[in-house]
Amino acid sequence: MGSGETRRGAGQGVTYAGAAAAGSAAQLPAVFVLSWVHATAGDQYGNSYDGAMLLLALAVPFAPLYLPVLGFLHAFVQLLPGAALGDVVLRGARWPQWVRHLLGAVMVGVVWGVVGTAVWGWSFTAVACSLAALAVLPVLAMAYVRVGSAAGVRGVWGVWWRAGVVSGALFALAFPTAALATAIGLIEEYEPPQLSAAQLAGVWRDEEGAVLRLLPGGRAELTRMPAEADPFVDAEFAVCEGMGTWAAEDGTYSGRDGVVVRLDTGSGTGSGCGNGTEWTIAGTDRAPELFAIFGDLEAGELRVLTRGF
Repeated sequence: MGSGETRRGAGQGVTYAGAAAAGSAAQLPAVFVLSWVHATAGDQYGNSYDGAMLLLALAVPFAPLYLPVLGFLHAFVQLLPGAALGDVVLRGARWPQWVRHLLGAVMVGVVWGVVGTAVWGWSFTAVACSLAALAVLPVLAMAYVRVGSAAGVRGVWGVWWRAGVVSGALFALAFPTAALATAIGLIEEYEPPQLSAAQLAGVWRDEEGAVLRLLPGGRAELTRMPAEADPFVDAEFAVCEGMGTWAAEDGTYSGRDGVVVRLDTGSGTGSGCGNGTEWTIAGTDRAPELFAIFGDLEAGELRVLTRGF
């Protein structure tokens, strides 16, 4: 192979990497907006998203610094391996190259879905589908660079300024898209489940080892349970154990139904264990939760209880 062909082959590799990164980076601002809207439509556990909005506003001016980094990261963990995999596995298929590259990227996304599920407990379907969707624009960018090389698209700046234009358009389009999705019900506003006293009775646990047994008839048994601390104690909550009572709390005034748990006098092991602690109903009908925020409502410690056995 001559030196000219070598330079051309190397340049093509650099171009594909740059195009994949640029295409990935271009879609990220719109993805951030849609993800934020979807998150705000879910259960906020009593918190507002004012802090997240401020963080998003502060992050916008620095987008040209971190978006290319995220784009290249995405390119090297999914897009470029997927393109190589598609060329090898689907070599005999009479499909356009960009289709082979996209299918290869989907295969790599499936592998990451398996890894995420096995290692971090993520949803396989969510990871695999998200990575498949995020691969479309970068793969098309790679194909565009390939067929448009004669028009000077190969240049590094030619790729990135086009990506910037596309990114701005997608970012502006994300807001009406989110509004439309909310209006037609694709993004549904969260509504907590309605649980009767019989449905509330049972065992509830959290990841910190706390156990709350709500017994029929209003009795409760607490093990390492957080409770509202005494206001004169410098602590967000007290850790309590013992027997107590519980009662369903109507959400007419607070807006959310819940459960008030109170230990019997002298039963607790920490200061403040005699105070009543309200746990608010969250989750879904199939997977109900109870949560409480201890300390400052915006920056306090969130504890979530799930059904246990």
